[in-house]
Amino acid sequence: MRNLSDISIQFVKGVGPARKKMFANLGVESVEDLLYFFPRRYEDRTHMTPIAQVKVGEYQTICGTVKTGDSRRAWYTQKHLQESEIDDGTGRLFGVWFNQPYLSQYFKPGRQVVLYGKVDVYKNRLQMVAPEYEFIEVAPKRESPKSGLEDTNLNTGRIVPVYPLTRGMTQRYLRKVVAACLERYRDDLADILPVALRNKYRLVNLKRSISNIHFPESLQLQQDAHYRISFEEFFLFQLSVIRRRMSLVAKPGVAHAITQDLIGKFTGMFPFELTGAQKRVINEIAGDMQKDTPMLRLLQGDVGSGKTLVALFGCVAAFVNNRQAAIMVPTEILARQHFENIRNLMGARDTQIPRGLGNFRVSGSPGLRVPFRTALLVGNLPKKEKEKTLAEIQKGEIDLVVGTHALLNENVGFKNLSFVVIDEQHKFGVRQRALLSAKGMNPDILVMTATPIPRTLTITLFGDLDLSIIDEIPPGRGKVKTKLFSREQEQDAYAIVREQAQKGQQAYIIYPIIEESMKLDLKAAEAMFRRFQKHEFKGLKVGLVHGQMKQEEADKVMAKFKDRKIDVLVATTVLEVGIDVPNANVMVIEHAERFGLSQLHQLRGRIGRGKEDARCLLIADPTTEDGGQRLKAVLSTTDGFKIAEEDLLIRGPGHYFGRHQHGINELKFANPATQLDILELARKEAEELIHADPSLDQPADRVLKETIQKRYPGYLKMVEAG
Repeated sequence: MRNLSDISIQFVKGVGPARKKMFANLGVESVEDLLYFFPRRYEDRTHMTPIAQVKVGEYQTICGTVKTGDSRRAWYTQKHLQESEIDDGTGRLFGVWFNQPYLSQYFKPGRQVVLYGKVDVYKNRLQMVAPEYEFIEVAPKRESPKSGLEDTNLNTGRIVPVYPLTRGMTQRYLRKVVAACLERYRDDLADILPVALRNKYRLVNLKRSISNIHFPESLQLQQDAHYRISFEEFFLFQLSVIRRRMSLVAKPGVAHAITQDLIGKFTGMFPFELTGAQKRVINEIAGDMQKDTPMLRLLQGDVGSGKTLVALFGCVAAFVNNRQAAIMVPTEILARQHFENIRNLMGARDTQIPRGLGNFRVSGSPGLRVPFRTALLVGNLPKKEKEKTLAEIQKGEIDLVVGTHALLNENVGFKNLSFVVIDEQHKFGVRQRALLSAKGMNPDILVMTATPIPRTLTITLFGDLDLSIIDEIPPGRGKVKTKLFSREQEQDAYAIVREQAQKGQQAYIIYPIIEESMKLDLKAAEAMFRRFQKHEFKGLKVGLVHGQMKQEEADKVMAKFKDRKIDVLVATTVLEVGIDVPNANVMVIEHAERFGLSQLHQLRGRIGRGKEDARCLLIADPTTEDGGQRLKAVLSTTDGFKIAEEDLLIRGPGHYFGRHQHGINELKFANPATQLDILELARKEAEELIHADPSLDQPADRVLKETIQKRYPGYLKMVEAG
């Protein structure tokens, strides 16, 4: 049996070396890739409608005889025009095609043809513009011995697949290539699901499933095939997730000594009351850290819910156990903010108290007074400062390191790292998590995200982590009101900004790009910054920060904004995570339809951090259905979890976290948002199999192991590397 992943797409009939590049644009490079390149939707073209009964404005399928054919250049556009009159005995309809002169060779009077397209009226006659067509030959067609696809109609008279396309490719061409691929290679598809499992859930075999995904014989068979392929994808990925978790928790971790006295002192030391959710999660973390197996926990909490304070408890627990902690964040601005916030929370280093659980105590004044030595490690530290910091970390003279990806550098070594925090998990992948973990002897890991993740994705992507949720916002926070303005109403939004700035509040104005773009027709941050200075916000202090500025320059601008030396900050999505300016209570998001839903929610979370109510002003003219749905969702709720569920439904799992996020993008067909029942069944079966055969070394399970290693190589390498 041939390995289909090793056979280039160029060897499929109709492709060849030249068109191979076109398929590469779709991510299709092998025969296996093409067989698993599934339609995004289907059109039911099985029912022919008499021309006399067609409905204008709807897509219909008709069948008739070509009466006339006219091939010419249209005088008004100079485009080549092919018009063919079709008669089915009940009425007549014209098919119209532009710039396809070769069609005159096919639309000959007397030929039987099937058309599928949208029915319009032009000059009191019915017509379809650029309909799909299929000629019906009088001579009997040879039936293929395998599936009958090679010689049967692919575009009409059946349930027709509609695929994602790339430039220069048509649906007709792609369907023909897929059919040819099925004819030649489908018998080489290996069914890896155990027979007992297939029988238990009455799952269709793989060959028939793949055929019915592409060219379903009926809607029911397509649904059965969809179920079977989805189950297999969920099952294989869950096997890899569960194997990873088992490999990690099987390793010895650090059993931290944590007393209720320590928990009580920590939760009671701040000049404000912790929320019930914060206290609950602190106890969950304490319970994990006391075990002799590594903690693997995901902490979800909306923007402003107090996750950093909760994570700080783990850092303190490591400290009193004579160990080190590390916090990794995605941006330098956020790293510096965390570093300053933690120093403020922990208090000044004015009291030297020996480390060790018995010596832990709290001063009477706000702030934890302990010799808690913190360090900042980011990419652009001066060389001497970086070398000094690295040496201190290596010697154990630093208790907590806050940093960016710089923490993953091979030059960074810890003496006794036992607690790791990864903030904004959606900006990192599993690989980065493993690299940081490898800096210690199986340290406890707390993954944090302010992007609320629906339960479906939590199971799918973070199935190797336990889950904690902070579902309360600290009391006393202002409410955020969101309002939509059209582009024509932008001056109304700017007037609100000016009014609030004159009252002493600060404002953000967010743009999706930083340079003029003719293609997207977006106003750029830099151009608008200059305009605002001269016109709308003349007399106010206006600043600019964006992702292509030097870090030092961006930090200076942000420092001025925090110190109230800037009234209005024009920015790009560099602000999506982390920046905390309590006095900034107005945000304008330009071209809001261009942002993802979770991105809009994250940006909105930058305001309302103080006691005052805040305003989020969206300026948008959505031109797509998805854009309209996103704006409707963000206007209807500030609940991060409702936002996340809606985002998942709109975008699907493949785009929820971005292309680099491991796990989600491997699900080419299965959708956790709509198939939770299949996901849970697949996870249950995966758990049973892994517990029975943890290494998948039994003869019947080896093919599963090989398939997982091929599909998820980055993930499975870490089963051994851990």
